[in-house]
Amino acid sequence: MQPPVGPAVEAGLGGERLEALMADLVRETGASAGLLYLLPPGGRLLRLALLSGVSRQIAAPWARVYAEATTPVTDAMRQRRLVWLASQEEVARRYPQLGIVLPYDFMLAAAPIAGGALVWGGIALLWPVWHPPQLSPDEREAITAFCGQAAALLEQAADHGRPLLPPEEPRILPSRLEEADPAQAMAALGFTERLPVGCCALDLDGRLTFINSAGSDLVSAGAASLLGNRPWEVLPWLNDPLCEDRYRAAVITRQPTFFTAVRPPDTPLLFQLYPGENGISVHITLATHTPQEVATPQQASPSSEPVGAVALYHLTHLAAVLAEAVGVHDVVELVADQIVPAFGPQGLALMTVEEGRLHVLGHRGYSAEFIARFDATPLASRTPTARVLATGEPAFFPTFADFQRAYPDAPRYEGRNAWAFLPLTTSGRLIGSLVLSYDRPRSFPPGERAILTSLAGLSAQALDRARLYDAKHALAHTLQTSLLPHALPHIPGLDVAARYLPAGHGMDIGGDFYDLIRGTAITAAIGDVQGHNTSAAALMGQVRTAVHAHATAGTLPGELLARTNRLLTDLDAGLFTSCLIARLDLAHHRASLATAGHPPPLLRHPDGRTEVLRLPPGLLLGIDPGADDYPTTEIALPPGAVLALYTDGLVEIPGVDIDDTTDALAQQLAQAQSQDLDHIADALVRHAERSAPRHDDIALLLIRPQENGD
Repeated sequence: MQPPVGPAVEAGLGGERLEALMADLVRETGASAGLLYLLPPGGRLLRLALLSGVSRQIAAPWARVYAEATTPVTDAMRQRRLVWLASQEEVARRYPQLGIVLPYDFMLAAAPIAGGALVWGGIALLWPVWHPPQLSPDEREAITAFCGQAAALLEQAADHGRPLLPPEEPRILPSRLEEADPAQAMAALGFTERLPVGCCALDLDGRLTFINSAGSDLVSAGAASLLGNRPWEVLPWLNDPLCEDRYRAAVITRQPTFFTAVRPPDTPLLFQLYPGENGISVHITLATHTPQEVATPQQASPSSEPVGAVALYHLTHLAAVLAEAVGVHDVVELVADQIVPAFGPQGLALMTVEEGRLHVLGHRGYSAEFIARFDATPLASRTPTARVLATGEPAFFPTFADFQRAYPDAPRYEGRNAWAFLPLTTSGRLIGSLVLSYDRPRSFPPGERAILTSLAGLSAQALDRARLYDAKHALAHTLQTSLLPHALPHIPGLDVAARYLPAGHGMDIGGDFYDLIRGTAITAAIGDVQGHNTSAAALMGQVRTAVHAHATAGTLPGELLARTNRLLTDLDAGLFTSCLIARLDLAHHRASLATAGHPPPLLRHPDGRTEVLRLPPGLLLGIDPGADDYPTTEIALPPGAVLALYTDGLVEIPGVDIDDTTDALAQQLAQAQSQDLDHIADALVRHAERSAPRHDDIALLLIRPQENGD
């Protein structure tokens, strides 16, 4: 059964058209699987919207991906080019996280869905290894055409106020099924029933859709108990990582595979898997020999129950992604987004200890009103979350009756029937608890308990690291804000607006700065010190102070840059700085500008016409102590004109010519409808955020003389 239609397809014909485009692409390229991602405007979390050829369970580790992550799709989006991986070895070398979770032979192409300066998302396509070592020209053309059409469709929907947003769960594109002739279907059924060997069929999710009588006899189970279920989940002797792993390998590689399992007490059965576009055909016979790949029956002791292959892969993947998480918010989002789809709970709550109480950091599958009842729970309360912190031991409740016996007054959310309460422990310290809840009763065998306990341990370690990061980030933010102007001065006859956005990596502290100085003349300054660390920020403070002092004294732009350059080379900080100075003459509607290797300013004329001011370049500051040639250019700056000064973070996109992105920014300024400079500044920043994931800080300063400026 398909899930409820999400926002991506609720948008009407646009959503249906996007699905049709992807289905056509998969068919034209012969890809065995396809994954389409969308990046909401201004967002940094890429979400899986459409899926073809694989199940949600297999794709779960990549259902949500941060735009800064290292994956084929995000790399394609950042670099604005197609990424091609021709072998399992290349996948493992370039993307080890992907190689760990999918250790199979396949080929992969990833491409950005981009139009102009905007990146809307990306697509990944998989092929079996019998595909040629390179994409054919027709395949490349099909991918390029799809990305262009999808970008145009997404842009059109956004322009009409109905953007195509990713659904909560990815939509699975229906497989192509030819209409079966009833007579032929009955003949095929009769044929399989007459065979002395077992035949069954699995869908791409691993669930049994058909089994003949011989197959039921061989596995000693009736069809009614098997249909609609994954065989390894209902037949204990198949509950071995090998069985599930061979199913995953068949789906991903589209190559036949096999394994042998021993049906109790001692009957070895050979399972041969033949994958296709719509599922897997399985041939079951008595094994005449014992191959290397054997799933052995488990002993009666429950302590020997195995852990499924998917769970092990997901656990490994979670460990890898949590190792890259930085702040507490990132950890909470990753834990919630990875555990819920990959490990099966319908509800999750992550809680941490602060000042003797448990506070909810994040949750999934619960209403905000329900969760609010448990926020700030005292550690001394008689609740399961507080109890696991007191004992340091996890608590599992397979049924509601078990839960009610232990905590008769505890509320029950929407008929949940099983719970796991797990302490978050790191370096011997208890820092919080993780709560998982399930709609159906769950036995929690020892293997699953071990996996869930490991999940809690990984989450605790990541959360502890993230707290330290956030503390450092708060210190960096304090330093940053102390170095930038708290407010720009009010100058009669001049409208101004400024924006600063920190970088997306490191300590979120950078060297971008801006200033508006009222001295003997009005001077606007903007600059960018190399780096994103405290050294860059400290040097930025020194540069801004020097610029401010010289501007207050009335130094002309070119001479101001030359003096600042001599200061930086004397400091020998080992960092260079770009800077642009604009001296404003409001009385005569003129401006004098000089640049030290800084991105060119934009000028929007009162009639809306916008141009990029390509100023004579001067050398970056801090490189050559003898550099003193910073030519000054004078321009007209009439009332109503807008002068835009900015740093390269607003226009720099890896793999894209910066002249093209600068022209695109100028076009956005020209098309701005609002007369409010704050609205225009916000629009320019949104344009930059939609164009590509950002890894540099951004400073923006807009200046507009008023009619009464003289």
